[in-house]
Amino acid sequence: MNQFLWVVPAISFILSSITAGLMLSKFIQKNNAQNLLWMLGLALYALGSLAEALYILMGWQEWIFRMWYLCGAILVAAWLGQGTVFLLLRRKIAIVLTIVLLTASIYAAWRILTAQLDPALLSVDTGLLSGAAITSPGVRILTPFFNIYGTLALVGGAIYSTIGYWRKKSHPHRAVGTALIAVGALFPAVGGSLVRLGYPAGLYFFEMIGAIFLLTGTFRSVTPFGSQRRPEEHHTV
Repeated sequence: MNQFLWVVPAISFILSSITAGLMLSKFIQKNNAQNLLWMLGLALYALGSLAEALYILMGWQEWIFRMWYLCGAILVAAWLGQGTVFLLLRRKIAIVLTIVLLTASIYAAWRILTAQLDPALLSVDTGLLSGAAITSPGVRILTPFFNIYGTLALVGGAIYSTIGYWRKKSHPHRAVGTALIAVGALFPAVGGSLVRLGYPAGLYFFEMIGAIFLLTGTFRSVTPFGSQRRPEEHHTV
């Protein structure tokens, strides 16, 4: 494994941390629950990327693996998607789903933090972290439930919002932003497919591209185009 490959997940860590900071700022300004949940999801994205970089630099460490599997492999997509759930669904339904997700996340954290690990089961050919190192039964089966829920909520919600903005011909910056976010959410999944096809390094690069799209989409969604600004914002000489 190329020792300089750590730079790629490190960039993903930096970009997703910046995006999480933007969402935190927006939450402080508007006190919207969805911004807080998106911030949490992006923070998990950052921690998962950080774990990948540390693994390349430091080699096998149990705490690095557990951080990566909990934050990057299981929780990130679900909590990013939960922000979209809060945005689009009725508040009571969104609160109930958030409580369910929180309960499931606590259970997943307990299972992962107490799971038996065997680093010898990791592939030395790919040099990637993998759930194959978990030997405790019933732990890895949790992953698809979190990821399917999160992907459907995040990508489906972003596509729904984009179509809605375009139909109403209002807030075109948000339409563009949500479309970019939807694309960004898909890139890590594409990277995972490349791993299965025999291109392991593709995962890190596609996660980085995903982080770029998420940052760009977030910035675009909160920044109106020049033509959308109120007349008093335009200055004449």
